[in-house]
Amino acid sequence: MKRTFKFIALLSLACTIIIASCTKENDLPSDKDVAPKKAACITDEAKLAMINSVKNVDGQGRLYEVNYTVDYKLDEVIAKDCKGLNGLFNTIAELLFDQMPKNPVNVKFGAGCSAFAVPEAEGIDFLMGRNYDFRHSDETGYKPIAAILVRTAPKDGKKSISLVDGYNLGYGQGFYETPNVDMSMLMGLPYALLDGINEDGFSIGVLALREKPTIQQAPGKHRIGTTVAMRLLLDKASTVREAIELLEGSFNLDTSIDGNVPSESAAPENYVTYHYFMADATGDFAIVEYTYDGTATYVNPDKMEYFKGDDAYRYLTNFYVSDTMKDRPEGKNNSTHGLDRYNTLKNTLYHTGYQLNEEEAMQLLNYVSQAPTEDFTSQTQWSSLYNLSDRSLTLAILREYGILYNFKVE
Repeated sequence: MKRTFKFIALLSLACTIIIASCTKENDLPSDKDVAPKKAACITDEAKLAMINSVKNVDGQGRLYEVNYTVDYKLDEVIAKDCKGLNGLFNTIAELLFDQMPKNPVNVKFGAGCSAFAVPEAEGIDFLMGRNYDFRHSDETGYKPIAAILVRTAPKDGKKSISLVDGYNLGYGQGFYETPNVDMSMLMGLPYALLDGINEDGFSIGVLALREKPTIQQAPGKHRIGTTVAMRLLLDKASTVREAIELLEGSFNLDTSIDGNVPSESAAPENYVTYHYFMADATGDFAIVEYTYDGTATYVNPDKMEYFKGDDAYRYLTNFYVSDTMKDRPEGKNNSTHGLDRYNTLKNTLYHTGYQLNEEEAMQLLNYVSQAPTEDFTSQTQWSSLYNLSDRSLTLAILREYGILYNFKVE
């Protein structure tokens, strides 16, 4: 009781979390008599049936759910050795569309974010919390997104659920009910994930860093992108240990947009790469980063490092935890970005003995959430709380912590 009191005092939160079922009925009239969706590049009946089965979960076009029931050809995607994010999605068009689009496919990707992993306060379950923070805007102002919950069940892999920012694929709030929107890009959903959990309780999320992209080039290994790596791990890994072994031993990672590394003279704001936070149902957790190999050239960060087994690695935001990155030239990486959120996670978890129940964990996600500002890593689009023991997700969208949606790997 004393520990819980300290937690609530620390967060200064007085609100009570109200749990809502993910099976909330959609009130949109279009949900009752929907015309077939337009998909200019899709003719296959099974793919069209899947595209036409998308559910509007919150009734406002901000949260959708889809059961991805066709083959997304992971092995073939990996074999293509795609260069960068744009290379990946043009390969997806080649492999998953029935006819190629007239113009090259371009997508967006970004992830501010905070993440942590703890045992549940009663010592029964293991939890992983993750905020996805990224502000989409243009000259007209802030652009609201559509979050998409994607269910996958590959023939030779593990079932999982994952979350996609629809805006990265060109789909904003209410896109599915908007007439004449081309739904072809929904075929790329398995490769647009930002966090997720599989049937064995392995969970992963990606967080942004201000640094040159990783482009590994070890001979004899296939080249995979940021999101392909997450899809691979959700499909194949049961534990953090297995995930690290897969990344370390079998693949070259490419976190770039176009397969190129910016020059050393490029402005720091043009640098972006990522690190991963992962946890599993055994209670294991880890941070995976890609750093420099110690040479003076700093071509790009391509040395994989992982950090686990210490409470200091239970939480993460948007700067490196690796000591090797402290020697980077000043101004080339934002080494303290997200420090305020990081310290909130650090101090809160320390004072609670690195244990939280589910309500407390969601309150912590609330406390490190962000309103939209000029910072591109602001605006919490969703807060994911994964129960790794029962393979479930409790989800809040757009900082609406009074309404929570519940999903489970099935």
